[in-house]
Amino acid sequence: MIYKKDSIDTPVRVVSIFFLGLAIVIIGRLFVLQILQHDYYSTFALSTHEIYKKLNPKRGTIYFQDTRTKEEYHAVSMREYYTVYAVPKEIKKDEAKEYAEKISEILGFDEDVKEILENKFLKIDDPYEPVAKKVSEEVKQKIVDLNIKGIYFLGVDHRYYPEKNLASSVLGFYGSDGEGRLTGKYGLEGYFEKELSGQTGFLMGEKTAKGSLITLAGINSVEAEDGKDLLLTIDRTLQFKACQRLQEGMETFKAQSASLVMINPKTGAVLAMCSLPDFDPNNYSKVDNIRNYNNNGIFTPYEPGSVFKPVTMAAALDLELIEPHTFFEDPCDRYIGGFTIHNAQEKCYGAQTMTGVLENSINTGMIWVEEKLGIKEFSRYVEKFGFGKKTGIRLNTENAGDISSLDKKGPIYGAVASFGQGITATPLQLAVAYSAIANNGKMLKPHVVEEIRHPNGKVEKTEIKVVDNVISSRASKLISGMLVSVVDSGQAGRAGVSGYYVAGKTGTAQISGKGGYVEEETNHTFAGFAPADNPKFVLVVKYGKPQRRWSSTTAAPIFSDIAKFTLQYYGIPEGR
Repeated sequence: MIYKKDSIDTPVRVVSIFFLGLAIVIIGRLFVLQILQHDYYSTFALSTHEIYKKLNPKRGTIYFQDTRTKEEYHAVSMREYYTVYAVPKEIKKDEAKEYAEKISEILGFDEDVKEILENKFLKIDDPYEPVAKKVSEEVKQKIVDLNIKGIYFLGVDHRYYPEKNLASSVLGFYGSDGEGRLTGKYGLEGYFEKELSGQTGFLMGEKTAKGSLITLAGINSVEAEDGKDLLLTIDRTLQFKACQRLQEGMETFKAQSASLVMINPKTGAVLAMCSLPDFDPNNYSKVDNIRNYNNNGIFTPYEPGSVFKPVTMAAALDLELIEPHTFFEDPCDRYIGGFTIHNAQEKCYGAQTMTGVLENSINTGMIWVEEKLGIKEFSRYVEKFGFGKKTGIRLNTENAGDISSLDKKGPIYGAVASFGQGITATPLQLAVAYSAIANNGKMLKPHVVEEIRHPNGKVEKTEIKVVDNVISSRASKLISGMLVSVVDSGQAGRAGVSGYYVAGKTGTAQISGKGGYVEEETNHTFAGFAPADNPKFVLVVKYGKPQRRWSSTTAAPIFSDIAKFTLQYYGIPEGR
């Protein structure tokens, strides 16, 4: 059969025209997608990340301050870190080892991890492989400078503590709840979790069969509401200096723990609060013991010992049962309820005034005062001074202490409690009690947050709250004068600050164990305030199990150093 030329070319022409047209359509579509609508689709590709930001609120910031100038400093904020990931199909096989070595060197990976990373890069059909999380901007830039194809970065906000360990027991940390969710733990992060976390938004819209949103079908959304910010009463400089000196003392005295509380007695504002050992909230999991998370100033009650004696004395002064010059004849020891109670080192002091009882820290003298009060009145004043109940400070894990022994029958319980045994208290409770003495008898509620700042600009200021008029102004002045004498003429001489009147009391307390008290283990405390006639601060310093015998050689000199710095910091003139 003979075919004509036209009959052969026609079908070929038709097919050719079809494919040419198809190619033109494809090229045109690619031109629109890649050139004309590039910005739109780039934005669309990032939409998942943007939607995440809109639906998940920014966690609130926490600030320290300078209490003199009111300048503010970040204590906790959000900081962008980077997740590093690889797209292995974009990495050439013969370059995988070299890339793994270079990136591992920057990230500090060991040989085992370097090998794992190389194997990840060899998964040529894999569109995603994680390399590292929480990488800083500086480290990210070093990787970028390698100019490696197939390595990408995703910015992710993380909780950031720029001052590291500073006030870590007050701040707490932001971490996993054990079920994959992040939440505030301990301290302010735990207590103010709801306020700091804000309100999550939501997104509603049509979905495809595969579950992705149909953007053209209309989307209803409510954006997230960011968390509230907190301005703390804590003075950044005082916090740093106080905790630094406390740490130095802890190392020198070989103590197992240490805590410190500094309060403005006229407002209840906490100026500094330290707890050692501490931790870095940026790396909260890297602690030797989870007990480091606890704030010993509020969490760990202990028998305070002689630092409690001014509370007993103040109660008797308030009821006018005694005066500073009232005499007492020391019997050297007392036999009560089957127990013999001695003075420290079994000393005997003879005739002493009430001021002398505090100066020499005479246990038998305090029993004599407690017996004049009677157990009912003594217990009432102990409660009025805030012991046996939480102060209400807005921090997680506050402990109420224990004064339940005062409810037991028998005179021995009130007798030993008069000089700080058989009952427990926290350093914060002691600071609040001494604040009442320093503030003309008025006890103020302690607070560590000065302002709560809402995203809409509303500011909640913490109101100064008088909890109770614990003792009269007269009794306050009398006990304050007696405590000045304790520093000037008594056992607390090393707590003094040259040029200033300092009021305070030492406390060296045995630690109870099975079958009684352990002689070789003690807790050391100094509590006091300055200047005595117009106090700017109350300070409690406590060391747990230091390798020295008396608090007059541990807590007292540390108190002196911190008090001196604080007086100079506030520009308080000498002679006050």
